[in-house]
Amino acid sequence: MIQDRAQTGIAVDDGKLVRSFSYVGGKWTSAADGAVLRVTDPANGALIGEVAALSAGESTGAVDAAQAAFAGWSGMLPQERSDILRRWFDLIVAHKEDLARIMVAEQGKPLSEARGEIDYGASFVEFYAEESKRPNIEGVTSHLHSAEVELWLEPVGVVALITPWNFPMAMLTRKAAAALAAGCSVVAHPSGETPFSALALAELAERAGVPPGVFNVVTGSAPTVVPPWTADHRVRALSFTGSTEVGRLLYRNSADTVKKLVLELGGHAPVIVFKGVDLDHAVAEAIKAKFATSGQDCLGANRIFVERPIYDEFCTRFTAAAQALTVGAGIDDPDIGPLMNENAIAKQQEHVADALAKGATLRCGGDIHAAGPLFYQPTVLIDVPDDALVLREETFGPVAAILPFDSEDEVVARANDTEYGLIAYLHSHDPRRIYRISRALQYGMVAVNRTKVTGAPIPFGGTKQSGLGREGARRGMEEFMEIKYVCRDWA
Repeated sequence: MIQDRAQTGIAVDDGKLVRSFSYVGGKWTSAADGAVLRVTDPANGALIGEVAALSAGESTGAVDAAQAAFAGWSGMLPQERSDILRRWFDLIVAHKEDLARIMVAEQGKPLSEARGEIDYGASFVEFYAEESKRPNIEGVTSHLHSAEVELWLEPVGVVALITPWNFPMAMLTRKAAAALAAGCSVVAHPSGETPFSALALAELAERAGVPPGVFNVVTGSAPTVVPPWTADHRVRALSFTGSTEVGRLLYRNSADTVKKLVLELGGHAPVIVFKGVDLDHAVAEAIKAKFATSGQDCLGANRIFVERPIYDEFCTRFTAAAQALTVGAGIDDPDIGPLMNENAIAKQQEHVADALAKGATLRCGGDIHAAGPLFYQPTVLIDVPDDALVLREETFGPVAAILPFDSEDEVVARANDTEYGLIAYLHSHDPRRIYRISRALQYGMVAVNRTKVTGAPIPFGGTKQSGLGREGARRGMEEFMEIKYVCRDWA
């Protein structure tokens, strides 16, 4: 049987942050049958450690614990919940370096990106520590004689959170901090490929004073852990970040219990570059949009449309910038780290081969990198035809596809020609054009002349099959609350 502390090669100062057991009901819990999941470093394939693989019954036990803890947590004064969340934030910040190194070991991203994710994830805890004090009873002008009308915001109940491997810390804090601030209790399932980040957060939540049963982290196989939650009527809301395919499955499986759903699903972001812009700036921002997190980001640019008069020069400068990117193990802090698994590599190869077969031109890259079997060369394809897979599917890797356009109406139609609608990037200096295209793009978010737009105060989410609901901002907390209407007569 595995030990309560993972025996790993992760260099951390606080060894208690590296946990191998699930955290259920305030206790570190192994699987009754001793089942485990093996976690490896994508940079070199080395075994990091093993974590408990809980059974379906043990997953239901986490809901039992969360349900039992809900009344006490929701009954606290908002200021009391706020104080606990604030302590959690302080502890995350204090252990930033250890948390970043844990993330690099299991996820592979460059160390500076991992540090950035810790800051980003912590910001949600800080934000919701303050926001938790602000849900107010809203008075409404009565439509009835002698009646008073009020709207109350109340926590929905037990909330299930399912988080991905590409942002193993920030996706959990963005969801959990909002739910906890609302007064909900939580059962969380991290990806089996990156469970150690979530378990480290559970350790810090315990130290911060989160009561037993309020924040539960259940490790194991998703097909085992998650179905009991979708079927359980006590789980009143479910929040998931991941692929559209899995989101559809969760949507169907939650129908019988009519849960509230927050789904942050796939993306297929266009970058649209018009003539007249600062070309160096546009190239630099497009590089960020494409290659951050080694391309493994739902916000990643999948299609780069460039107006024809500047197309050749853009392609030349973009290719040079891509060729200058460094590739290596995340702990060495390169620009590009390893991809998560063999399937990710296979998808890059498939998309590149398909594009070339259909007439695209390879400007650089196009193969596995010498750094190792899970490293892929930063790749640039130009003159990519619209029927290529790379322009129809989410590539989720360091392959950039560039193609020209001739008119505003044309590029908007091509950018919108997808089932996805998470984010679009626009580069123009014409204020009227910026307004028109921002209106016309069928996306939940539009970034104009920049790449980074996300943060705790903004409502993150997409349209069409990129998801439902919003995360972050006040709206992110309200996703885990219900409106109760009270009509009162004093007679």
